[in-house]
Amino acid sequence: MLNKFYPYRFELFLITQLAVLFGSLFIPSVWFENFILPTLLLLNLCFGLLLVSKSKNLTRILFALVILALGFVVFEYLEEENSLNNIRLGLYFIFYALVTLEIMRQVWKAQVVSKNVILGLISGYISLGLLSFFLCLTIEILNPGSFSGIQNSAISPSKSEQLMYFAYITLMTIGYGDILPITDLAQKASMFIGLIGQFYLVILTAIVVGKYINQSSTDFNKQ
Repeated sequence: MLNKFYPYRFELFLITQLAVLFGSLFIPSVWFENFILPTLLLLNLCFGLLLVSKSKNLTRILFALVILALGFVVFEYLEEENSLNNIRLGLYFIFYALVTLEIMRQVWKAQVVSKNVILGLISGYISLGLLSFFLCLTIEILNPGSFSGIQNSAISPSKSEQLMYFAYITLMTIGYGDILPITDLAQKASMFIGLIGQFYLVILTAIVVGKYINQSSTDFNKQ
């Protein structure tokens, strides 16, 4: 069954990532954050398992993380309890860190620059943004007020959505300045996010572009 969907692993993973990022544009924020977002994240985790399915040891580790995350989601929903939220965020962070590394490995080792390699490159970058989001959200939960500029009015996006926006803006080194890290930990985290975003673009993207140029030159010479 897994072998049947494996060739589409990057497409499925990317689609659910985009749904996580932009689903709130089509669904009311309250419903999206409380019900839809946890479901989409779990679905994305399942497709992350598909990404690593060729590695048995890594699959076992990530499967255990998915089961734990699912258990915490169900418990929080039934008990209306948020005390385990930090643990669930930690599980998400570990999962996406491992998946991102696996995506980078697959892209790095690819001999031919195909559609899957390009989609993998995109998915890896979005995964870095999700990692950055979980890091920022964890910092804000543990130390409220670590980020200034977060709006709490009824017409504003939720704190989670605002921090996701901040994480991606920082990853892309745009930095509009509407949300600012004000504690030492938040500032160091922002520096780290900006650095990994640049390293990814400079190193991995350059490698893929180089492979594509070599591939095109080889195909041209054969003709």
